[in-house]
Amino acid sequence: MSSVAQNEVLPRDAGQDAVERLVREMTLEEKAAQLVGVWVNASTDGDSVAPLQSQLAGDDRSWDEVISRGLGQITRMYGTTPLEPVEGARRLAAAQEQIMAASRFGIPAQVHEECLAGLAAWKATAFPVPLAWGATFNPDLVRMMAGRIAAGMRSLGVHQGLAPVLDVVRDLRWGRVEETIGEDPYLVGTVATAYVQGLESAGIVATLKHFVGYSASRAGRNHAPVSMGPRELADVMLPPFEMAIRHGGARSVMHAYTDIDGVPAAANPALLTTLLRDEWGFTGTVVADYFGVAFLHHTHGVAADAGDAAVLALQAGVDVELPTVNCFGEPLLQRVRDGALDESVIDTALRRVLRQKLEAGLLSPGFQPAPPALAGGQVDLDPPGNRDLARLVAGQSLVLLSNRTFDGGPALPLLPGGQGSLGIVGPLAEDPFAMLGCYSFDAHVGASHPDVPMGISVPTVAGAASARFGTVHSSVTGTCEAASEEQVLEACRVASEVDTCVIVVGDNAGLFGRGTSGEGNDAADLRLPGDQHPMLDRILAAASGAGTRTVLVVLSGRPYALGDFAERADAIIQGFFPGEEGAEALWDVLTGVVNPSGKLPVSIPRTPGGQPGTYLHSRLAGPSEVSALDPSPLYGFGHGGSYTTFGFSDHHCSSRSIPTSGAVTIGCTVTNTGVLAGAEVVQLYLEDPVGEVVRPVRELIGYTRVELAAGASAAVEFTVHADRTSFTGLGMERIVAPGLVKLHVSTSSTTDVHTHDVILDGERRVVGFQREMLTPARVTPSSSAARGAASEAPRSQ
Repeated sequence: MSSVAQNEVLPRDAGQDAVERLVREMTLEEKAAQLVGVWVNASTDGDSVAPLQSQLAGDDRSWDEVISRGLGQITRMYGTTPLEPVEGARRLAAAQEQIMAASRFGIPAQVHEECLAGLAAWKATAFPVPLAWGATFNPDLVRMMAGRIAAGMRSLGVHQGLAPVLDVVRDLRWGRVEETIGEDPYLVGTVATAYVQGLESAGIVATLKHFVGYSASRAGRNHAPVSMGPRELADVMLPPFEMAIRHGGARSVMHAYTDIDGVPAAANPALLTTLLRDEWGFTGTVVADYFGVAFLHHTHGVAADAGDAAVLALQAGVDVELPTVNCFGEPLLQRVRDGALDESVIDTALRRVLRQKLEAGLLSPGFQPAPPALAGGQVDLDPPGNRDLARLVAGQSLVLLSNRTFDGGPALPLLPGGQGSLGIVGPLAEDPFAMLGCYSFDAHVGASHPDVPMGISVPTVAGAASARFGTVHSSVTGTCEAASEEQVLEACRVASEVDTCVIVVGDNAGLFGRGTSGEGNDAADLRLPGDQHPMLDRILAAASGAGTRTVLVVLSGRPYALGDFAERADAIIQGFFPGEEGAEALWDVLTGVVNPSGKLPVSIPRTPGGQPGTYLHSRLAGPSEVSALDPSPLYGFGHGGSYTTFGFSDHHCSSRSIPTSGAVTIGCTVTNTGVLAGAEVVQLYLEDPVGEVVRPVRELIGYTRVELAAGASAAVEFTVHADRTSFTGLGMERIVAPGLVKLHVSTSSTTDVHTHDVILDGERRVVGFQREMLTPARVTPSSSAARGAASEAPRSQ
């Protein structure tokens, strides 16, 4: 008989003893119940909730039956249906009370939600998508945003956020590019680490996804196999995860859907246990991507049934099955009873789950089922402070790709009264969804509830312009996927009759075919979706014939090939789903209220078929005499313009030779040589001319954002440890090799300002997880006119 009293919650201060006591006292059924989530339908009348049945679940138990032995997690109480936040909090409190009352130990469930572009709940702030975070090159701002998101989650009784995505883009056709931070592992790692720090500092468990290689799926197709060698995996895909665990303190990891060389991530013990836990020392939980355990049977075909899938996943290192009970219920229990799986494997996962619940206060006798939000009686998940921050992030993420001369001066900014009559055309001219990524609530869930209004205010490009300028001539050319002849003719008419025409093209985000970007919306090539390419060609021709100034605005989830339009549009601005304040931020940039400072986190291709492509490539993957195809981008990674100009001087290097265990300081002075305040992102790239294996032409190893008033200067210094030159050598160990390296001070991957040659002298060194992964940057203003003195990548904690 159990020595634990009915509904007894163990003292939190008992720590590990409390966890071990639970492991000893729980029955097999109670243990398994802690390793699953249940996706609930919170739209039920009254206070109750019900399991949201899935076509894969095969579990038709009632809510009372599901929770009778306890429950590990509640899946997306707020993010499943449009629900008033207070009502969601009330139903969550009722559900937690039921869970605690039904089980012997009174342990509440851990609650998780999506938070990839803000909390994915009705009426919550829709922040810019991760690709836009990357474009800011500003981890400090991203950390602040994450902290704001986490505070809202905590108020609602949420404990875990399924973000950030640390996948490094390898093929731009992939539908989930918008969810990534970019095509460079250092940018992804530093920005994602900042986001993790923001969540974790507020007590939210950050979940790193998708571990690992998902973004390199073959032909850019969702869930497709990954053809990748272990060296590319180690040097490109893994570093962001290493950084976010070591420097961000992330407490959860989500496995990827894909297989690498025939081994699905969910059934890969070398990945989830040997590497993640034994080598890296990760002690948190590994959670399944939704239905990922069941997919071992249904799609990968490495498990004969749900029971086999459960055994494979648990033995590999998956601790929690999400979103609901598919395999870790009765199928798993039967395998243990049959002797196919030792109960100790379940105990190992259970310890991790209970330790995390202990950290969250869920094992404390003082735990309150009612979320803090209920105390005030009302919840504002989109307060003015959030909107202000969303606008700031959006403004810093917009990238000025080009700004040609028009009428004797630059086409942008549009000075007060200087734009003349204004036309706004294109499929996204009056579409609020042009601002929202796939994982914003209104695009992700709201689209399935057309009778429910958007929970937040999302101005459109035309709407925001009308509020500023009054009369605006607008013409919507159908959707992102189709436009009628009449609509295109009307847009051409507007473009030929106004002084300035803003043409808004790009994507609509959605799920699995419901849109042109987002999960499952992979592209055959990088031509603008649908009819937009020929439509844009005709509108630009009409504008050119009339002498109209044209500003092309691309609002998308991936970069598109713009080679046919770069010399024809007078200015081009790229935005990556900039969130609810995106239109206001866009007009701030167009009118010069905000000086553009965004930099490309992904390259913009010249032609639509040159994929897969990334700046992070070897020599033979770039232009060469052995191929007639030139894959050079139209605008390279890190590119982005400004309305002011910057000069670089006083370049210096602390030493021309350092030990293979040493460090070098690279410095320069940056001066705003224009007449407007602005920000430049100083970028530092590594080139390894001769390596024992093929090395990329260059790779980003440091960056810092420098904000300067007109005429002001600042000294910038990067401290580069020799570990930052490391790579996976012939013996599959990460090494620092002696020899020459080149350090390029740059403003983009294609624009060098100054190059320093440094010799690494000494022994060939093997380094690992404890290597130096960051390149600290210090910005020292040398003029009192400077503002925003310092902006650094996250430092080691």
